[in-house]
Amino acid sequence: MSTAAAKRDAYVLLASQARSIFEHERDALANYAQFAALIFNSLPGVNWAGFYIARGQELVLGPFQGKLACVRIPLHRGVCGAAARSRSIQVVADVHAVPDHIACDPNSRSELVVPFLVEGVLAGVFDIDSPIPGRFDATDAAGVEELLGIVIGSSERLV
Repeated sequence: MSTAAAKRDAYVLLASQARSIFEHERDALANYAQFAALIFNSLPGVNWAGFYIARGQELVLGPFQGKLACVRIPLHRGVCGAAARSRSIQVVADVHAVPDHIACDPNSRSELVVPFLVEGVLAGVFDIDSPIPGRFDATDAAGVEELLGIVIGSSERLV
């Protein structure tokens, strides 16, 4: 089996686990915390995973796993801000090559940010960092997007 196929299979297994975890729980805060832990502990080569919640013109730190993080990110800055503004997934092989990257952890080298909407409105982003350059690819983007859809779909609105 190819590495890409193995990675896809791992996301299928994670999706099954996520459905089981979030099937009977509606509390968004609890689900977001559990989701951050699931991702952080399931994906190899990850040093931070967590939510930033949209609040006006900035993203505010939500449930996460990893080292202390930046608490507020303006929508006009960084990879998370770009994902929020564009409402599109950001896969960055080398965050040091991004001119307005916000370095919360200097050990992070690559990043995957998936925005999420609730009732058609930006609710926030889910951010994953890795100390490995080029750690994330399209398979990760699709897999995390599906997983995020499971947790968001099963949760009551956070705010």
